[in-house]
Amino acid sequence: MPSHHEAFFEHDSFAVVGHSDKHDFPKLTYNGLKQLGKTVYPVDPSVETVEGDPAFPDLGALPGPVQGVVLEVPKEETAAWVEKVAAAGVRDLWIHMGTDTPEAVEAARAHGIDTHTGTCAVMYVTPGFTYHSIHKWIMKAVGKY
Repeated sequence: MPSHHEAFFEHDSFAVVGHSDKHDFPKLTYNGLKQLGKTVYPVDPSVETVEGDPAFPDLGALPGPVQGVVLEVPKEETAAWVEKVAAAGVRDLWIHMGTDTPEAVEAARAHGIDTHTGTCAVMYVTPGFTYHSIHKWIMKAVGKY
């Protein structure tokens, strides 16, 4: 049986949200999901393309619905993006470790959004031996995977 975090990645479609003007776009997460065969849309209001794919300025501009959203935006933007996730009707949300805030987590809870926090999405979407696989093994050993 998959863990709560593992179950998030069983969805077929995702939006990965970043803000390249303030922090590098989360390309490892984006590319990892693509390599798993998922439908993935990059959302970034500050660029026109991500990895050669068209980027979308917000969730409302996506060409189709998504089942999960991964937020890897600057911490001061997280709560506002949670509200956008709720407005888009998405009910499963990953907030990248270190970017969650009490306000963002509370807003997600208030909207009934299943929220994943406190860890890195990359360790779930990249196979093989990497820094992220070491992180995965540690998190499994301490029961936080």
